[in-house]
Amino acid sequence: MMDEASSLGKPYRRHMFIYLGRRDAIKAMLSALSLLATDQNLRSATMTLACFIRYQIDPYQLDAFRRYAAAWGPVIPRCGGHLVGYFLPQEGTTDIGWGIIAFDSLASYERYRARLRDDADARANFQFAQEKRFVLREERTFCSLVDGTFEVPAR
Repeated sequence: MMDEASSLGKPYRRHMFIYLGRRDAIKAMLSALSLLATDQNLRSATMTLACFIRYQIDPYQLDAFRRYAAAWGPVIPRCGGHLVGYFLPQEGTTDIGWGIIAFDSLASYERYRARLRDDADARANFQFAQEKRFVLREERTFCSLVDGTFEVPAR
């Protein structure tokens, strides 16, 4: 599940992961919010919502988390989420990972969760995580961008 082959005849590709420390993770989250503010698909939404998932990971099972994160690549968009990305630790804290998923609204998120429960690949990925026990804790924080407060140019 770490790799995906496109049904549109595109070449086989390997998912790319970025390893981040705490400060770099925060910068990545801010960049993600910037993308949300400018993404053509989300621009027309009345409310843009980002779900920041903080994972405490068994540091000896980072490869299992990498496989788990990669498996979400095709599932999240299919179920209605806008996958911004998954991030693994590189320096500093070795047991914290991040996932960032965007939605048009809280209602969109609720529809996504319902689709996720019905998706066979999603259920298999959840079961993989339960069997391997590499996710020790998971926290979700929902954020919305405050208009006029992000990337305001210096005067």
